Amino acid sequence: MSGSSHASTDEAQARRMALYSVLGEIPPGKVVSYGELAELAGLGRAARWVGRTLGQLPADTRLPWHRVLGAGGRLSLALGTPSGDEQRARLRAEGVTVRNNRVDMSRHGWRPMEHSG
Repeated sequence: MSGSSHASTDEAQARRMALYSVLGEIPPGKVVSYGELAELAGLGRAARWVGRTLGQLPADTRLPWHRVLGAGGRLSLALGTPSGDEQRARLRAEGVTVRNNRVDMSRHGWRPMEHSG
């Protein structure tokens, strides 16, 4: 067995696919943090990697990147930037309240793993 680094390219692709798959399931009006998204995608504590990866999405992506926020519901994209303004507009259009640069995670947080019982 060789310590070839070519497998890491496949692994990176698999990580992105897992991330995009979960991202695509976040329903309108719901949000998750970068860290939660990483955990839901089975990527462990990879919040920063998630943020970088979402930042590389093409402008015309259909994925709901705007539903991913910083820890505690903080909007990490600055107000007054094109992406920051677009994120806020999209969230408001879905009925998500943004106050003081934050979203109330207890109200709008997505909890796909919570089943009654």
